[in-house]
Amino acid sequence: MSSHPRGFELKRLVTATRNAISKPAAYSAAVMVGALLALPAQAQLAGGIKGKVSAEAGAQVEGVKVTATSNVMPKARTVTTSGDGSYNLPLLVPGKYLLTFEAADGSVRTVNTEVLLEQTTRVDMVIDSQLDAAEMEEVYVMGQAINLAGNASVANAIGADVVEGVPVGQDYRDLMKLIPGVQYSENSVLGPSAGGSGVDNSYGFDGVDVSLPLFGNLASEPSTHDVEMVSIKRGGAAAIGFNRAGGFAMNTKSKSGTNEFHGNLEYKIQPKSFVSDIKNGATYELDQSWFTGAVSGPIVQDKLFFYGSYYRPEVTRENKETAYGPAKDYRSVRDEYFGKLTYAPIDYVLLNLSYRTSDRLGEGLSVGQFERDDVSLGEKADQDILTFDGSWIITPDTTLSFAYNSFALETASLPDNLLAVVPSTGASLDLANLDQMGYFTVPTLLDNATTPEELAYNAQAQVLINQYGYDGTNGKTGGGAVGGYSSINNQNFFRDSFEIALDHELSFGSTTHELHVGFKYSSAKEELSRFSNGWGSVEYIGGLEAGSDAGATPVFYQTLTQQQSLVDDSGEVVPVINSYIENYNLELNDTITHGNFTYNIGVLISKDELYGQGLREKAGTVSGFELATGNKYKMYTVDWKDMIQPRLGVTWAYNGQDTVFANYATYNPEATSLPRAASWDRNLARELWVEFDENGDYIASRPKRASSGKFFQEGMKPRTIEEFTFGTTKGVTDQLSVRAHVRYREGSHFWEDIWNYARSSEGNPYNANTDRGVPAHIEARGDYVPNLADVRAEIGGSSYVIAEMDDGYTKYWEVNLEAEWVGERTYLSASYTRSRYWGNFDADNSTGVNDANNFVGSSYIADDTGKYIWDHKEGTLSGDRPHIFKAYGYYTTDWKANIGAYLVFQSGQPWEKWSGAYYGLPDNSYYYTTNAYAEDAGSRRSPSHWQLDLNYTQNFAVYEGVTLKFRADLFNVFDRQTGYNYDPYDYSETFGQARSYFSPRRLQLSFGVDF
Repeated sequence: MSSHPRGFELKRLVTATRNAISKPAAYSAAVMVGALLALPAQAQLAGGIKGKVSAEAGAQVEGVKVTATSNVMPKARTVTTSGDGSYNLPLLVPGKYLLTFEAADGSVRTVNTEVLLEQTTRVDMVIDSQLDAAEMEEVYVMGQAINLAGNASVANAIGADVVEGVPVGQDYRDLMKLIPGVQYSENSVLGPSAGGSGVDNSYGFDGVDVSLPLFGNLASEPSTHDVEMVSIKRGGAAAIGFNRAGGFAMNTKSKSGTNEFHGNLEYKIQPKSFVSDIKNGATYELDQSWFTGAVSGPIVQDKLFFYGSYYRPEVTRENKETAYGPAKDYRSVRDEYFGKLTYAPIDYVLLNLSYRTSDRLGEGLSVGQFERDDVSLGEKADQDILTFDGSWIITPDTTLSFAYNSFALETASLPDNLLAVVPSTGASLDLANLDQMGYFTVPTLLDNATTPEELAYNAQAQVLINQYGYDGTNGKTGGGAVGGYSSINNQNFFRDSFEIALDHELSFGSTTHELHVGFKYSSAKEELSRFSNGWGSVEYIGGLEAGSDAGATPVFYQTLTQQQSLVDDSGEVVPVINSYIENYNLELNDTITHGNFTYNIGVLISKDELYGQGLREKAGTVSGFELATGNKYKMYTVDWKDMIQPRLGVTWAYNGQDTVFANYATYNPEATSLPRAASWDRNLARELWVEFDENGDYIASRPKRASSGKFFQEGMKPRTIEEFTFGTTKGVTDQLSVRAHVRYREGSHFWEDIWNYARSSEGNPYNANTDRGVPAHIEARGDYVPNLADVRAEIGGSSYVIAEMDDGYTKYWEVNLEAEWVGERTYLSASYTRSRYWGNFDADNSTGVNDANNFVGSSYIADDTGKYIWDHKEGTLSGDRPHIFKAYGYYTTDWKANIGAYLVFQSGQPWEKWSGAYYGLPDNSYYYTTNAYAEDAGSRRSPSHWQLDLNYTQNFAVYEGVTLKFRADLFNVFDRQTGYNYDPYDYSETFGQARSYFSPRRLQLSFGVDF
């Protein structure tokens, strides 16, 4: 917490200004402070200060030296005012600043101010040469969460005091609860809806995009312990910052070093006894703790600063005994290290270099009731984030900035018991040690066995039960499992990006142009490999089934083995499956200021290239390709002309401070899983059924059903979000600022994999049992890829293609009111949003488990009968929350304590019934029922939810420069465990029941020391 609360600082500002105005004319108007000018900062972790120096009693305004000094900036920044008295201090590290104004006559004025992330604070100074500097009272200009003037965007900035003073949480995604108008979500993977799909948000961590490449969800590892400031852009984007988010764009700035040495240690606990009973009847079993340590200071005074931290969250659980006996406890530990350098080699150059590395390892994640301890599953995740950015103020009017970022997340589900056997074609199973071969399911005896084959089956099954079964009431019992968890799933994600921007300000009379040009290149990649632990899953068949080689040999044992594990007779192995996306972005923007009007005219132009694996270009072929396992090929290009995203805005500061604004923007979101979902080599990552005879000798293998190798419909338009925003901002009093806006968004041109012939027939003979056919105007359009049969005859591939969904759309509107109030010791932010979100394409409601890394563009949508756009899909979308109210803030007491609170109320989640039987399908199973709406989308809704979170922080100054800290965070004070994620499957015993609940009341206690 700051030593001077924001309210106290603002009060000083108001007092000083009023005192100046009340003086006689000779001493009048010494200082007047303008409102915040909400200009977006360049694509940097920066903010800025600008303003205008005016004069009374003949003082000069040109050539006034303005110097910005801060403990977060290694070197002070100095500019001089132009002929009209204006000045500009761009690319400042966010933090608290002292502004010094030195006039030509030697008089000096000072103002304290605050710069927030990606905002520009405006400070106007009125000087009078007749006023003695000694009579000046120090004043303070605050950064504000609500932008008050100068830009037609809907953006918020959250400062360090709010992040620290409000009960937030440990994970990066916990910060989203502070975003006005965005649903409160406890999803662990899928992002919240903000008038678009949860996969179309953008997440920045020190400017590094940490959304999962190809999936768009937030990578799970980032945390909040180093986060100092947060910025959010929800709409009305300018062509600055390469914003393509169809939802919101969020960025954070980490803490930095200063000219003074500082450090802190903190230990936080949440034992299971600090958590209320869970509403669904389960017992909360996790003990959690978090240790944090940080140190910062100068390496070279006034030139080179450092900041470093260590973070260790730990989760443990006592696993219950299984039918086989004791099981290892669950334990997950993460070690995270972060280092950052801030370097100013000369006055007008600033460089930042940071590196974050995190390693998480877990064991005993899951052990079933009838599984032996050796089949338990572990997990591993390694994350690395590197950023190097810099800025150069070439002249007072021209700046150059750049950033290079690298993100890597390597994950694996890892068996705790790794088996030594390597599967290969022609190899045999060691029947004497089946628990060393893989995950062996112990058979059970056949009831009423009479035939010789059945009796023989039971005889061998009894031998296996005696060897591998668990102790039951009548001796050894089958049906359990031993060995090792069946598979190793490696998914590694990488993203590298480079961006550069040039900004220049020029004036023509009373008109000012702020010109911006930027270019960004990024490449994203997924490495996928799936291996079996030993042979994978091992099952006893007992000769009751014929082999796959024309039935010549009975099958006694069968495994389900990953194809990438199985080495063939030639010794070749299936390669790692690589998928790639390359993005190119060019932005041009002109912010024009004329009088009280600000116009924003810009455009972001993008190009996306999608690459798969498994083909090679070949001239003279129908498809243009030939098969080439392991080869990278370009599968589709979305060209520059297809992604022209205009950004147009106008703001009128009708009284110099309060505004009305309007904005139009188009976004083409980046997230797509198609490079991996449509890739030819994806078929090589499938599973194989491998068969063995009674001696364990290899018979044959056959692939488990899979579908990949998909072609693209020609001439598709990219997924597009169009947005209109109208609003107003007003400083109601010295302490209260408000903003109101109306926003409308419409989404179109959604891509999905779909059966190529779906327009002419829904592809299922049972569809005739219902009256839900293809609309005539869609049927008339014909097949998506007319020559697909010829392509498949040439190089194979799927009968499914990637196509633009016929008439797919989403629509969203909102009316939003926000207020920020600053008192002497109090800060409060409140917002209410009334909205509606509807359409016929719900990417966030496409699978049975939507809080997961599901494919974007290759979901269950349009996969089969009952899942097409015309099958009851029109209605209210799952992200719709008609009413959202949020309020949060803090109060600083006389005894150096902080009391923080967070309150949220929101409408429930829409859902509808799913049924395969409704469409006449014979198998009312998970596949046929998933996403098969049997009533209009969103016909039902879960209950609304509200909760209150509180925190209390007490500081004890025990020695000069040493402070002990105690903190308590109590989340969901009234234990509102509202149900959501309702079971939509009509055949399920739990149909219509909540499958998830908001987290119960829980208390976290922390103890720390600052020095």
